[in-house]
Amino acid sequence: MTITERSAAEGDLDRIVSGVAGMPGFVAVYWVASPADAGVATVIFDSEEAATGFASFLPSAPAEAGVTLDRERIEVGQVMAHA
Repeated sequence: MTITERSAAEGDLDRIVSGVAGMPGFVAVYWVASPADAGVATVIFDSEEAATGFASFLPSAPAEAGVTLDRERIEVGQVMAHA
């Protein structure tokens, strides 16, 4: 993702995270921004089916203030380990 307006993105972050947390199978989300206003969101779901459903929803998700989602870079992968 590209953070086009950091203050707008930060202002809407609680609302965005709450919406994602309401998705079926949601476990956790991590939204990481770099000083260069690039970022990545990693969303963890309890099943591949739930993750695929979320990934299918994202291309049609409404735009959020201050954030441009790189819709062609959405990927679903398996968590291999965590701590």
